Amino acid sequence: MTYSGVIFDFNGTLFWDTPLHNKAWNIFLKKYDLRFSDDEFFRLIHGKNNRDIFISLFQRPLTEEEIKQFINEKEGLYQELCLQTDLALAPGVENFLDFLKNNNIPYTIATASGKENLDFFFEHLTISNWFDYDKVVYNNGEIKGKPDPEIYQIAMSVIDKKPEDVIVFEDAIAGLQSAKNAKAGNIIVVNSNDDNYNNWADYQIIKNFDEVDRKLFTI
Repeated sequence: MTYSGVIFDFNGTLFWDTPLHNKAWNIFLKKYDLRFSDDEFFRLIHGKNNRDIFISLFQRPLTEEEIKQFINEKEGLYQELCLQTDLALAPGVENFLDFLKNNNIPYTIATASGKENLDFFFEHLTISNWFDYDKVVYNNGEIKGKPDPEIYQIAMSVIDKKPEDVIVFEDAIAGLQSAKNAKAGNIIVVNSNDDNYNNWADYQIIKNFDEVDRKLFTI
């Protein structure tokens, strides 16, 4: 079986920033005296969009103004931490993106990040060498959050591919379930943070995009 389209999650997949997000969240949670076990933290936060996260964290209805304030606060912390790093893409990503681009294989990003972070990534990373900003599917406040399949279904339409023709690259459990719910033809797990993928053992798990078999793709 070969595939003719690719969709990437971004955070923890193309950009291995999970420790930075976790650190920013821990600073935020401490400020608001919110305490969670590691399992609760993982379940509530990883792979989810900010609106859903904040409602889960505070356990009460939030106004749009409150949600906006919390997003700006947490993502401001995250971006400050990012700027203290070398802002490198994941191992093997650039070679793999060159392969897709050179072989005219359609691809895009489907990310739970909001516009504030998408703008930051396009400014400070090299992703504009491969990705068209206008074709990135991101959390615009209207798309249902992962594990709902909607974000991947939209991304499939953006690259004009049927689900069975698409490989999805994901790191978060919610995102993996989203891709599965969208009936992606293949899913490759990106283990960027040594998380527990026991329930995904039937799928290929990689730590470097050089591990991706180029023969999986229709050229």
